[in-house]
Amino acid sequence: MKLDPIDLKIVAALQRDGRMTKLKLAETVALSPAACWERLRRMEEAGVIRGYTAIVDLAPDAPRTTVIVEISLKSHQQADFRRFEEAVAREPAIVACDATGGGIDYIMRVVVPDIDSYQRLIDRLLDPAIGIERYYTYVVTKSIPITKAHLSL
Repeated sequence: MKLDPIDLKIVAALQRDGRMTKLKLAETVALSPAACWERLRRMEEAGVIRGYTAIVDLAPDAPRTTVIVEISLKSHQQADFRRFEEAVAREPAIVACDATGGGIDYIMRVVVPDIDSYQRLIDRLLDPAIGIERYYTYVVTKSIPITKAHLSL
């Protein structure tokens, strides 16, 4: 689906405030409510807008450590990838996991209360049945907020 400048304004507005009403969205992008709704519906049906979400922080003052982990598997058969991905899906501390091309197989983002919790997670993932050959750990020291629209054009 090709997005025009008005579609991009709609997407950017929703990224800033995904809870805005359709009327407010139409006003923000200078469209009639019906025209705005039609564009929004079209982008949802095409999969450009895949959903709406809330970012929840149940304990804003609780200690937490974010870790980025590069993972390489021992073997690269379809069953090996599936087994690893199923193990990752069972771990609530793993908040993101991307399969990558190149020198590593996956990059994970892990959020845990402390480094000891992270090590216990890695110890579980190092079960031979899961198939990790090696991993590299990077402790996040500072997250940089990015407020611009993230679009793939």
